[in-house]
Formats: sequence, structure tokens, C-alpha cells
Amino acid sequence: MERLTVAYAAAADPERAAAMRAYMKDVAPFLGLTTPVRRALSRTVLAGTPRPDEADCTAIALRCWVLPEREYHYFAVDYLRRHVRQLSSGFLPLTRHLVSTVPWWDTVDALASHVVGGLVTADPGLRDTMDAWIEDDHLWIARTALLHQLRHKEATDTNRLFAYCVRRSDHPDFFIRKAIGWALREYAKTDPEAVREFVAREGARLSPLSVREALKNL
Repeated sequence: MERLTVAYAAAADPERAAAMRAYMKDVAPFLGLTTPVRRALSRTVLAGTPRPDEADCTAIALRCWVLPEREYHYFAVDYLRRHVRQLSSGFLPLTRHLVSTVPWWDTVDALASHVVGGLVTADPGLRDTMDAWIEDDHLWIARTALLHQLRHKEATDTNRLFAYCVRRSDHPDFFIRKAIGWALREYAKTDPEAVREFVAREGARLSPLSVREALKNL
């Protein structure tokens, strides 16, 4: 963590930071690191470090999340994505904390598809927790449930995917409606006919945005 904060701070670009903060709707301050620069610095910071266990991942994530600048959150997300196979199903409550703390699409979507999705793949028993999350009043928790199968392809639990989309189809928020369309569009790469049939059957219940996104590539 000491190496990380020193390396990131030394490369800060205040002018770019202001633009990045504005683009992200002022969700958090930024250091102004572009993604290529940030990831190059991260590789330097991590050089020579051993493979972490779950306790290490927990510590890194929590310590990054209390730092204000968004790039530290990105570091934590990348770290968890890289080492998701080291995590047990017991890590899911911490993921919920990360999703619901300083939430915005830039961290939530990666946590949903790469970390939560990976945990559910490793332990299908966590699907029951996703069934609870889709009902959650917290916008970003519900979005995480919608997007957690984004990378599952043929392993997608289709019944759950479609049921989740119907369950939140009347949600008024853009980010839920967009997530419904995105989840369907991604699954359409695996089974386009299933998505066509679902939209034909349930399209009247979905928002125009969700339908447009779902059929975008069909």
C-alpha cells in the first residue's frame, strides 16, 4: 500500500483529474491517471509480491476503498479480478460493501461481472443471495445481480436471467434499465433465439431502452 500510494501520487495530473471527476459526475476525486499509466504503475507496485490469499485481498480492498481518489478503487477492483480464484463464497459480503460504498458504474460493473460472477460460478449456492440482491432497494446491488452472469455464456442460468429482467422491468432508473438490456444483449451472443423469444414475449413489460439494448446486435 505504501508503494502504491507513492507511485500513484507521483504520477498525478491535476488538470486531467478535474476532467475525470467531472466525467464521473463528481462521484470521487481523481489523481488524473489514464488507464494505461495506472496499470503500468500497478505492475511496478506489484512486482515481486507473492500470490495473495483471501485475507490479503480483503485487506487490500478495504484499505484502497477508504482512500478518496478513485484510482485506488480501480486498483482494488483489478486486484480482486486477478485473484478471484483465491476467494471463497465468504467474500461475497465484502463485495456487497464495495458495491454499495462510493458506488458508480465504473467500479460496480467490474465487481459484478468479474468478482461476484466468479464467486457464483465457484459456488452455485450463492445464487440464492443473488435472488435476494435482485429484490434489493439499493440501485447498485440490484444492478450487480442483473450483471453478475455477464461473462457466463453457455453456463448462464437462463431462467434466472430472464426472471431478474422481468422482476426489475418497471424500475424507473436508467442504470437498471440499461443493465437489463446489457445483460440480454450479452447473452444474445450465446443464444440469440432465446433472447428474441424473451423480448417478443415480455417486451411490453420492458422499457424501450431495455428492448433497444437487448436487440442491438440482433
